[in-house]
Amino acid sequence: MAAERAGGGGRARKVVPKSDHDFVTGTSYAPAPESSDHVKLAKNYDLFIGGKWVKAGKRMKTVNPATEKVLAEVGEAGAKEVDLAVKAARKAHDSVWGKMPGRERGKYLFRVARLLQERAREFAIIESMDGGKPIRESRDVDLPLVAAHFFYHAGWADKLEYAFPGRKPRPLGVAGQIIPWNFPLLMAAWKLAPALACGNTVVLKPAETTPLTALKLAGLFEEAEFPDGVVNIVTGGGATGQALVEHPGLDKIAFTGSTAVGKMIQRSLAKSGKRHTLELGGKAAHLIFEDAPINQAVEGIVNGIFFNQGHVCCAGSRLLVQEGVAEEVIRKLKRRMETLVVGDPLDKNTDIGAINSQEQLGRITKLVACGTEEGARCWQSGQQLPGRGYWFKPTLFTDCAQSHRVVQEEIFGPVLAIQTFRTTEEGIEKANNTPYGLSGGVWTDKGSKIFKVAGAMRAGVLWANTYNKFDPTSPFGGYKESGVGREGGVHGLGGYLELQE
Repeated sequence: MAAERAGGGGRARKVVPKSDHDFVTGTSYAPAPESSDHVKLAKNYDLFIGGKWVKAGKRMKTVNPATEKVLAEVGEAGAKEVDLAVKAARKAHDSVWGKMPGRERGKYLFRVARLLQERAREFAIIESMDGGKPIRESRDVDLPLVAAHFFYHAGWADKLEYAFPGRKPRPLGVAGQIIPWNFPLLMAAWKLAPALACGNTVVLKPAETTPLTALKLAGLFEEAEFPDGVVNIVTGGGATGQALVEHPGLDKIAFTGSTAVGKMIQRSLAKSGKRHTLELGGKAAHLIFEDAPINQAVEGIVNGIFFNQGHVCCAGSRLLVQEGVAEEVIRKLKRRMETLVVGDPLDKNTDIGAINSQEQLGRITKLVACGTEEGARCWQSGQQLPGRGYWFKPTLFTDCAQSHRVVQEEIFGPVLAIQTFRTTEEGIEKANNTPYGLSGGVWTDKGSKIFKVAGAMRAGVLWANTYNKFDPTSPFGGYKESGVGREGGVHGLGGYLELQE
């Protein structure tokens, strides 16, 4: 028996040799909590409008999903406050930001990027406390990507004419932006950085359950001395978002969230003349072929659906595995799932944190029950869940039919639906047979097969022999009911520009 110690928190691991020696079992970890003593949260947060903190008439509570304790109260913006924010953004665009040379705009974005790097630990902890995701994800994935998006787009601010040769890029004006709860700070960066780099001003509405990092980010814009009104942040629920979408003073709406709400927004914007970008739901499929690196594929599946609690629109929540290796893949996957640590999001050992809200936990529970009722076979790992908070065990379904709801609908939880296929054509057909087309993964040793699958799958993003790898230079978006437009890369810049001949 050997022993090894992983870095970052004293994660002690016993390695028990097995006959197929593919995954570590018999794990026993000492607690390794991330200290939050240096993190300062106010009891109350106001709205950030026109460079000032403005009180709202109503307030709402934001809760730590791992403990069910109230973290803070934040303002709930109504139509009046939304109107103030849009007018402040319009004034800033017309008088300062829209006229500012790209080189100067880039300097402001570089400042924010550097401040985010300096305060990364604090932001990561707040992200885990407010959203329930493991600190390893918020610290090692989210925060580096957030800073990278600001750095990347800062570099584009004075080079827009090179991005679109022969065209004259002009900012649209004022953008209204609505972001979800699964990646609160990263989604804010995806929206804010390109809009600001292109010369637009913004009104951002974070999700009602995860507003804290967006409000802390407002403090960084203050510290970076952004002109008043360039960035405005209004918190609230669905009514606040509706007031923002319907405001006549906006030139662009950018929304990330559910397909149902996206359809409502699209109907509301019809004949309004507003530009829009919609990044909506997904039901991504992994295709594992018989020649795939099986252990690597299993780890990619775990990374794609379980490490993030399934709280990703591009989560690989479907597994299509070729019949010849199906039994082996499922066996190894179950064994790997048993080793996952479910618990305190601030513990560095934790693999699976808390579900974001009681409402979301109820939806997951309902759809899992529906999967069993429809005849699929449910299997859950054996971890003991904490007694308080919102938690769900890693779950997989076998014997799934294409018509089952667990195959067709986005669950947004740590739930995997497994089907088998025989030929490449059958696998592609099953992968495409959902209303969504956001992302997917292919696992094979053959490069030609990768290109064949990539060309045939109706998905905006496809990973080969890896999963959930993001980069600000790469566009992201989907087909069918997964949305309209792209975010990231040069394609994402185009969504915030008027390209004149």
